Amino acid sequence: MTPPLSTERLLIRDWSLDDTEAAYAIYGSPEVAHWLSTGAVDDVSAMRSVLEAWVEAQPNLVPPAGRWAVVRREDGEVIGGLSLRLLPPFEEDFELNWQLRPDTWGSGYATEASQALIRWAFSQGLEELFAVARPDNERAIATARRIGMEWVGETDKYYGRRLQVFRCRPSDL
Repeated sequence: MTPPLSTERLLIRDWSLDDTEAAYAIYGSPEVAHWLSTGAVDDVSAMRSVLEAWVEAQPNLVPPAGRWAVVRREDGEVIGGLSLRLLPPFEEDFELNWQLRPDTWGSGYATEASQALIRWAFSQGLEELFAVARPDNERAIATARRIGMEWVGETDKYYGRRLQVFRCRPSDL
């Protein structure tokens, strides 16, 4: 993504290998990993390997697909990650997902960053965007609604588990 997106409080930019420790504080956190289909990243070395793959893949992804770091502007700290990717079976439905460091939960950062990324994705020609959440992931469900996404039902089509599905279209903004 060029240039990075910015909001009043946040900067959304490409990941860097310099973000390894900060990314591990997010993706290695048991509170975050509990909700991820991939589980927790085991250690800093594993996180570096994951980031290397993300950094290498990013230039080859066709917008709006990608993975980005969410940086708090006031102190420059990486506090989360966002991604836009095709949902399984990887043919047409784009998923927005967000992960934030647990100590930043409840600050509105997920909503703020996601809304900026959604606007950008729609400016790239995307016609609809989905978010999926486990039925007991109340935080993710509440965030999807705050973003402006509408609940469209439940499915086991994605990731082999029962999920709540939310959708947003440009006319919803």
